[in-house]
Amino acid sequence: MESIDLLIVDDSAAIRKILQRVLLQTELPLGTVFEAADGSQGLDLLKQHRVDAILSDINMPNMDGVEFLKSVREIPEYRSTPFIMITTEGSQARVKEVADLGATSYVRKPFTTDQLRDKLTSLLKS
Repeated sequence: MESIDLLIVDDSAAIRKILQRVLLQTELPLGTVFEAADGSQGLDLLKQHRVDAILSDINMPNMDGVEFLKSVREIPEYRSTPFIMITTEGSQARVKEVADLGATSYVRKPFTTDQLRDKLTSLLKS
């Protein structure tokens, strides 16, 4: 597997750092990991850099994860890019909503290294 460039979008700097640390523990061949504090920053980064997968929170100021997901799926080169929602949202309705909008997968906080590795590995191999 070639190195994987990722984008982490979460309004919490602490969560972004935790995700970075967890990603290093997955032993996946990580390339560059970009960070954004909300969906609009995430979109700006996607215009400048190509990524292989996106990890995004749902609840964020300015542009939340749902709006961000919709916007990402409108960009032709990102229509099928793995997009994992990482959130405390637990309702089935919310899970279905993000799946219908094109989220590839979903991880609930708190998450484990194994959960994240397994999701990313299966999504990047397909």
